[in-house]
Amino acid sequence: MIHYYSLNDYCRKTFGHKLYKLSLDGGMTCPNRDGKIGTGGCIFCSEEGSGEFAEKRCGDITFQLENAKRRVEHKNKGGKYIAYFQSFTNTYAPIPYLEKIFTEALNHPDVEVFSVATRPDCLGDDVLRLFEKLNRIKPVWVELGFQTSNEKSALYIGRGYENGVFEKAVKDLNAIGIKTVAHIILGLPDETYDDMENSVKFVCDCGIWGIKLHLLHVLKGTGLAKEYERGAFRCMDENEYLCTVCRLLKIIPRDVVIHRLTGDGDKRRLIAPLWSGNKKEVLNSLAKMLREQNIVQGSECEY
Repeated sequence: MIHYYSLNDYCRKTFGHKLYKLSLDGGMTCPNRDGKIGTGGCIFCSEEGSGEFAEKRCGDITFQLENAKRRVEHKNKGGKYIAYFQSFTNTYAPIPYLEKIFTEALNHPDVEVFSVATRPDCLGDDVLRLFEKLNRIKPVWVELGFQTSNEKSALYIGRGYENGVFEKAVKDLNAIGIKTVAHIILGLPDETYDDMENSVKFVCDCGIWGIKLHLLHVLKGTGLAKEYERGAFRCMDENEYLCTVCRLLKIIPRDVVIHRLTGDGDKRRLIAPLWSGNKKEVLNSLAKMLREQNIVQGSECEY
C-alpha cells in the first residue's frame, strides 16, 4: 500500500480541523504582463491571472474575506480558513502596500493560515523580511508557479525565469521558516511522462513542503488557445491524466504535502479538455483508480 500526505491530513494533524481556502485578489499585476519581463503573461494564463475563483478585486480585504466566507459557510459552519492571495503575482507591489493588505488578512479572527501565490523571481530581501515578520504571527505559506523543469517547455510557455531562480527562492524561504508549495502543470505540449516526473523530482529535491498538480487547461483568450486551435498539440485524455497522477504519487516523498491532484478551469472559458469540466466525475474516477492501485491518504502513516 502506498500512502500520500494530503493537505486535509496536514490541517487536521496540525490545527485539529479542516481549513477552507478563501481566494483573494490583492489588486496586483505581473512582471510578465507589464513589460518588465514580458507582456501577455504565461501562455496558459487567463485574463484573471489564474484567479478565476478569487473574490472580485477591491481594496477592502476584509470585505473580500467575508464574501468568500459566505460562499463556503454551508460547508464550514463555524470553521477556520486559509486567506489565499491568488490572482496574478502577489508580491509585485511596494512593501508598505503588501504589509497593509497582508496584515489585514492575517489579523482576521477566522484566518489561521496566510498563503500567497507569486513568482520565484519576485521575492526580494524586503519581501522575505516581511514574510518572516508575518510568519511570527500566523503560519505563512508561499505558492510558487514553477510548472515544469524542462527549460524548453518553460521557454515555450513564456515562464520568464530559469530553474535556478526557483531553486534559490525555495532555499531562501526555507531559511526563514516559510513553507513553500510548488505548482506543476501536467500535460504541457510535447512533454512526456518522464518530463513530468523530472519536474516533480526537481521541486522535491529543492526542498518544497507542498505540491499542487494541475491539469493543463486551454482557456479562451490565452496564447495557448491560439496554439491549440491551430493544432499544435493535443490535451491529455482523462485516463492519461489519472494514470499520470497515480504514477507521480508513488515517487513524491511521504513528507511532501499534496495540496491538489487536479484543477478545474473556468467553464465559461474552457476550450479543452472538456472532460475536466465535470469536477465531481473526475474526482470520483481518481478516487476509484487510487483505490485500485492501493494508494491512500497518509492518515495511517507517521510523519
